[in-house]
Amino acid sequence: MGFAFLAVTGTLGVMKKIALVLAGVGVSVAAFAAPQSFDFKDPKGVNNVVFKTDAPLESINGTATGVSGMVTFDTAAPGAVKGKIVVDAASLRVPNTTMQGHLQSDKWLDVAKYPAITFEVLSADNVKTADNITTADVTGTMTLHGVSQKVTIPVKLTYLKDKLKARFPNLDGDLLVLRASFIVKRSDYGINKGSFEDKVADDIELNLSLAGQSPR
Repeated sequence: MGFAFLAVTGTLGVMKKIALVLAGVGVSVAAFAAPQSFDFKDPKGVNNVVFKTDAPLESINGTATGVSGMVTFDTAAPGAVKGKIVVDAASLRVPNTTMQGHLQSDKWLDVAKYPAITFEVLSADNVKTADNITTADVTGTMTLHGVSQKVTIPVKLTYLKDKLKARFPNLDGDLLVLRASFIVKRSDYGINKGSFEDKVADDIELNLSLAGQSPR
């Protein structure tokens, strides 16, 4: 009787220890896999969007540096990525000052009326992850010139654990680097649809090179 009691007690003790260990592991895994929020408003001003369109006489190239937005990313479930990237339309720049004026005028982007260009993530498909790099076809709502369109773009996300200090020595945390290249048609967004196509192409190529930070 006493032996049986001790055996049962010992077994319960072992099971309790196992349960505690498993619970601890569960907490650790959950903490490691928790989604992180990355801020894409870069104090260094390095984040940028490069845009390019062709014309019969010249190629028109420019950049936009007024980038902000938040993206939520989970290394354990990269396909669940969500967020929104915002570009200040007034930050778009081209080398030629006359062309700059045209670009921001009400004849083209009308930045006074439509100050923001945005892309909000809806879903991600064809998600593939190798080491710290995830590629996916991300579908989202792009709003430009006051017009919203659903678009799907190929995106590369690189998760850099403990690398925030490399950019900001006084901060600990992680980085999420976003790369994407895609084409939009200005006619889809009501930007001089059917006009000036003998001077400026309808296609606009966009290249995003952005880094978001998640301090801790």
